[in-house]
This record gives sequence, C-alpha cells and structure tokens, in this order.
Amino acid sequence: MTTASSPEDVRNRMVDSILTGHHLTPAVEEAMRTVPRHEFVPGATIEKAYADEAVTIKENPAGGLALSCASVPSLVGDMLVQLDARPGDRVAEIGAGTGYNAALLAHIVGPEGDMTTIDIDLDVTAHARRRLDATGYQRVRVLSRDGSLGSPEYAPFAGIVVTVGAWDLPWAWHDQLADGGRLVVPLRWRGQTRSIAFIRQSDLLVSDSAILCGFVPMIGHDGELTGAIDPDALVTLYWDKDQAIDPDALQGVLALPGTVQGSGVTVGGMDPFDGIWLRLAATDPATCRIAAERAAVDSGLCSPAIPVRSPALVDGDSLVYLTKRRLPTEPRWELTATWHGPTGQHLADRLCEAIRTWDKDREAVPVITAYPAGIADEVLGGVYVVDKPGARLAFAYS
Repeated sequence: MTTASSPEDVRNRMVDSILTGHHLTPAVEEAMRTVPRHEFVPGATIEKAYADEAVTIKENPAGGLALSCASVPSLVGDMLVQLDARPGDRVAEIGAGTGYNAALLAHIVGPEGDMTTIDIDLDVTAHARRRLDATGYQRVRVLSRDGSLGSPEYAPFAGIVVTVGAWDLPWAWHDQLADGGRLVVPLRWRGQTRSIAFIRQSDLLVSDSAILCGFVPMIGHDGELTGAIDPDALVTLYWDKDQAIDPDALQGVLALPGTVQGSGVTVGGMDPFDGIWLRLAATDPATCRIAAERAAVDSGLCSPAIPVRSPALVDGDSLVYLTKRRLPTEPRWELTATWHGPTGQHLADRLCEAIRTWDKDREAVPVITAYPAGIADEVLGGVYVVDKPGARLAFAYS
C-alpha cells in the first residue's frame, strides 16, 4: 500500500499531467509509469524528480548550459512516441544522460530487445551505468565514445534516438539504421532546434514529424556562431557557419531608427507561433536567431516577440526581427516585423509574407529529406537546401 507522497503516486501524477497536453502511446505511458525517474537523479527531491522540468547532473564549469541533464519528461515522452520502438527492437541512444531514457527504452523493447546508449563523457556514462545497474536495467549496454560514430558493431538498429542537440547529421546514423528504421534527432539549424523523426528510405532519410525543443549541444557539433550587435553586448545573433552573416557589419544598426511593419495576422495570448520560425528556417537563407537581454527590452533598444529566442533576417548591414503589438480593443496581438538599416524594409516584406503564409495553415510542417553530403544539386529538385558536413537537408512544404 503506497502513501499519497510515495514516488509511485508522484510519478503517476507526472504522467497524468503530461497526458493533459501530450499524446503518449500505451507503451510509452506504461514505461513512464514504471521506470523510477527519481533513482536516476538521486540528488533531486521526489517532487523535483517528477516535475516536468530538466534536472542537471553535470554542471558546466565554464558557465552557461549544463554538460548533461535529465530532459523534460514531457519532451522525453514526445520523442519516444516519435521513435515508436516496439518489443524485440534493437535500439541505440546517442547521449546517455542520466540513464533514464535508456531505461524507458529497455522497458519498451523488453528482454527480447537490445538497448545501447552512447556518450563521449566518461562521467556521464559512469553515472548512467551505476543508475541502470541499481534499477535492474543491467542489460542496457553503455558505451563511452563519440556519439557521431554510433555503434556499427551492434547495428542495424530499428531505431536511433539522439538526446543532445545535434548541429550536424552524421551519415553513420543513416548507415546504422535498418531500412524503414527511425532516427529521432534534435536538429539545430538557423538558431532553433526541432526534434525531427526521420525514416530511412534506402539511401535517404525522410521526416514525418517535427517538435520544437531545446537540448544541451552535442560536443563537437560547433557549427553555430554567435555575435553581439550593440556596444553593450545586450543583443546577440545566432547563425550557422554556412551563412554570410557578419555581426561587425551590424554594429550600430539598432541605433538607427526602427520601423514596425504590420502583418495583419493576430494571435491570442496562448496561441503558439513558433511555426513562423520553422517556415523561415525552411525557406529563407537569411534566417537566424536574435536574443535580447532584459536591459535591451526595457530601454527600447530591441524588443523581439520572445526576447530570448525569436527569428530574424539579416542582409549585410540590415536587420528585421519578429515583434508583436497589443491590439487596443481586445486581448490579442498583431505579429509585426521591426526593421533597421537600408534594406530592412525588403527583409520586413519577406518576414510579413512568411507570417501570412503560416497563418493560412498554422499546423503545416515541411518534409525534410536528408541526402548524403556531396549529392548533386540536380538530384534535389530545386527545393530549399541547408548543407551540413554530414548531409544535405532539402525542405518542402506540400
């Protein structure tokens, strides 16, 4: 007989709460109700262990993002649904974390399945090994190596899930999937991260879902660049190394008069609008991320729609970014574009057009087809392409 404050009760309340806003398959729900997350984060209280939030297990001595953590449980559930592992499957995980996700997958694939988790950090794999052994998941294989290499000796896999933010898409992951197998990866491009579920179709990877998320960056995946564009370093841009963005060319641009251009599209206070960024990232090569500190917002220097993460477009010494303004007569906001610089209005036209296109089908998600690096342009069919060292990503809206 459990008490009201037992780990089992708190765990069930966590899953019940997740189910109010997320779809879980019966297999994922049962695993999340069974695997004791608190045993994988022994430094956390029971309430903290079962809150819908990340729990850090290894701080970054340099500051900033943690080096390893237990991911937000609702996102863990979403990604397990994307992976769709089945009893008896052979599965690999890139990014061992606390070992909790590997335990969930081991529970789902069962004793007839095979589960391997991989991490480059020896402290992380040691922690995962200890916690998996302590909770009865000794059959999970824990490997210490660069996750970009995968695990060819145990391939082919029915599924590979990546639990760190991957800027690249190493083709080894494709090669280690069985045909028809699924790769779920938090892919970083144009300043945002989406958990993309890919299906291997012979020599390609073709997506079937994309979920907004955030993850600790994968070690060695350092293709995202950053730079402040004001003298006090209160406003920062994030862009990819394949983009011709120079923060020095933008120094002082925010001191120029800014112009707000309306899109005519409105949202309510709880309406998500991250699909605008996804559409820009899948169609416009000038797309990047802008982040403004509170002092920049309070002073009126820069006020993105979401201060810490909003889409922007950059062309040389000109900039536009997504903003919003409250309607005077109702609790709604018009989505707007604020531009600076000589070609800013042209950029604002592009941003507003993307907003209006998004508004016609707010749930639309592009199909992302990953080809091996070096594939010829003519094979891609003229669609928008983002090049990574390991793959070429082609984006297409239906």
